[in-house]
Amino acid sequence: MSLYERYILPELIQYICNRKQFKERRQSILHHAKGTVLDIGMGSGTNLPFLKTPDIKHIFGLEPSERLRHKAMINADKLDLRIEPISNGAEDIPLEKHSVDTAILTFTMCTIPDIDKALKEINRVLKPGGQLLFCEHGRAPDENILRWQNRLNPVWKKIAGGCNLNRNIPELIKQADFKIQTIDQSYMPGPKAMSFIHKGVAVK
Repeated sequence: MSLYERYILPELIQYICNRKQFKERRQSILHHAKGTVLDIGMGSGTNLPFLKTPDIKHIFGLEPSERLRHKAMINADKLDLRIEPISNGAEDIPLEKHSVDTAILTFTMCTIPDIDKALKEINRVLKPGGQLLFCEHGRAPDENILRWQNRLNPVWKKIAGGCNLNRNIPELIKQADFKIQTIDQSYMPGPKAMSFIHKGVAVK
């Protein structure tokens, strides 16, 4: 791993994900979280302020980056919020089958290397009827924007830590045996190739 990938890129990603438009979209979906929660790709804890509610009994924070996990624990302490960190990647979640009520994916699906395996793991740990809350950028519906996403993707992945611009978020979720209950799809302010948002609730 290069110095850029280890030190600069995580800070840049966290800075971007803490901007107002990202926070607003996180907050608008995370109020559904309840019970035992698994925050996948926790980062430095950008979701944590929205998870301090009486409906949530326990929080697992999955984040493979040691640097970001450390920051998340500091932020959790500031919020007086207890979280149980997990250092694994999303493709190998060390939790029991049917042990989670709510799984969260916010601006994370784009960078998981084996997203199909990760979604199957999420399905495995969720209880029957458990919910997957997602807020992700991905494949745009406009053909001209999609063409640009496909052109840019190989280069973008190299400079953005494996981030994919053109993943079909709803289709990936459905293929992992989830049923999408609600979904809101729209462009966020910014370059359209990077800013088409898929936000919703899916159930196992």
